Amino acid sequence: MPQLKSFTREEVKRHANEDDLWIIIDTEVYDMSRFVDMHPGGAFPILEYAGKDATEAFYGLHRQEVLTKYNRYKIGTIEGEKPKIEFRQPGALSKVPYAEPNAWQGFKSPYFKESHYKFRTAVRVIMDGLAEEAREFEVSGERPSDEFQQKMGSHGLLAANIGPGKFLKEFNIQLPGGIAPEEYDYFHEMIVHQEARWGTRGLDDGLIGGMTISLPTVLNFGRPALKQKIVPEVLAGRKRIALAITEPYVGSDVANLKTTAKLTPDGKHYIVNGVKKWITTGHWADYFSTAVRTEKGISMLLIERSEGLETKPIKTSYSPSAGTAYITYENVKVPVENLLGKEGGGFQVIMSNFNHERWVMLAGATMGGRLAVEECFKWAMQRKVFNKRLIDQPVIRNKLAKMIASVESVHSWVENLTYQMCNMTYMEQALKLAGPLALCKYQTTRMLHDVSDDACQIFGGRAITKTGMGRNIETLQRTYKFTSILGGSEEIMADLGVRQAMKNFPKDARL
Repeated sequence: MPQLKSFTREEVKRHANEDDLWIIIDTEVYDMSRFVDMHPGGAFPILEYAGKDATEAFYGLHRQEVLTKYNRYKIGTIEGEKPKIEFRQPGALSKVPYAEPNAWQGFKSPYFKESHYKFRTAVRVIMDGLAEEAREFEVSGERPSDEFQQKMGSHGLLAANIGPGKFLKEFNIQLPGGIAPEEYDYFHEMIVHQEARWGTRGLDDGLIGGMTISLPTVLNFGRPALKQKIVPEVLAGRKRIALAITEPYVGSDVANLKTTAKLTPDGKHYIVNGVKKWITTGHWADYFSTAVRTEKGISMLLIERSEGLETKPIKTSYSPSAGTAYITYENVKVPVENLLGKEGGGFQVIMSNFNHERWVMLAGATMGGRLAVEECFKWAMQRKVFNKRLIDQPVIRNKLAKMIASVESVHSWVENLTYQMCNMTYMEQALKLAGPLALCKYQTTRMLHDVSDDACQIFGGRAITKTGMGRNIETLQRTYKFTSILGGSEEIMADLGVRQAMKNFPKDARL
C-alpha cells in the first residue's frame, strides 16, 4: 500500500473522472481508478461519487468490513479532520445498546467475576481473528479444514465447549485468558457459546456441534484406555466425532431404533448393521457415538470410521459445512472395549447429556437473537427511506422494542439457569432442571421465530439476500428452525416442562 498522505477536499474534487477517480469515506481517501471497472455493482454507483464524500452512500450499501477488505485502495486522509464513525477493532465490545449482555455494557451483575470478564475478552479476540476464514467455509460449504479445527483446539476452545470438569486438568487443557481448569464454570462456557458471533450456523455445527453432544459420552462412560486414545485427539482438533442416534424410521423415538449390534461367537466384537440420519458433523467424523440394539437392549458404542461404515451428505437449509449425514453400517466390526457404559444401559448414556445439550442451544440462541438486535438497530439508524431514517418510523421502533424485550427476557432466564447449574450437583440438575430447561428452550425458540420475522421486515429485500448488509438476518431466518427441532422439538419441550412440574404439584393444592 502506498504511503498515506493528507489531502484537502478541494484536492479530492479534482480527481473526478473514470481514469482518475477518488472518493472520501469518513475522512479517508480511496483511489478507485483501478477498481471502478471491477466493482460488483457496476461503475455507475462509484462514478456518481467521483471526487465527493461517499460516506452515507457507502454505509447504505456495504458492511464496514468491506473497507478492511479493500484497504489497499486507501491513499490518504482529509487534512485536519477526524473520523466520525467508530471502526470496531477485533475483540472490542459493541457500544450499541442491547448488542451485548448487560454485564458487558456497564450494568451490575451478581453472576460474573473478574475471570469471566478476562475470559470473554480473550475469547472474542480469538474468535474475531478467525471470523473471515469461518465465513469462507460457510459460503463454500466445504469441510472445515484440519488447520482451522486445530486452531480452535490449540486455543482450548474445543475443550471449552464441553464445559467444566476434571477432564480439563486431566488432559492439560490451556484455556483462553489463562483461566485455570478448576476455576472454569458454566458461566465461562456460556461465554464461549455466546461468542460464536460469526453468523455461520452450518460451520458452527460442523465444527463444534457434533463434538459437543458426542464427546461427553466417551468422557463419562468410556473405558480409561478408550478415553486416553480418543479425547486428546478430538480436543486438539486432529479427529472429529459425531453423535449417531436418530434414524429415518423412528426420529426421536429412541426406544424403537432398529440399528443392531450382535456379538461375535468369540465375544470380542460387535457386528453393527443399520442406518442413521440427520447426523450433525457425521460426514466429516472419524468417530461415531452410536445408539444400537443389543441382546440386552439399547446400548451405546463408540465406532471408528472403518470398513462397512459409509456417510453421505444430506442437503439441509443451512450450509453443507455442517456435515449433516446419512450413515450406513454394514457388518461394521467394533471391539467390545468400545462399549460406552453397560450393555443395555444406553438410555442412561443418551439422557445424561440432554440437559447440557439444551442449555448449550439456549446460550447460542440468545446470541443469535442479540446479534439480530444489533444489526437491526444499526441498520435502522443509518438507512434512509422517504428522507427519514428507519428509526424515525414508530413502526420500526415498535419492532425493535419487541425484539429487545424478547431477547433480554430469555437471556435473563438462561443466566438464572446457568447459576443453578453452577451450584447444583449433576444429580440435582437432573432432578430439578430438566423441566425449566425444556420450557426455556421452548420460549427461546419462540423468541427466535419472532425476532427473525421482525428483523426480516426491518431489512426488507436485504434480509433474503445471502451476502452483504442482510447476510446475518438471512442466515437467522433460514436456520433458526434448527434450534426449535434439534435437541427436542418445541412441542415436546413444552409438554416435558409441564409434565416435570406435575410431578412436584402438591397433592393438597386446590383453588
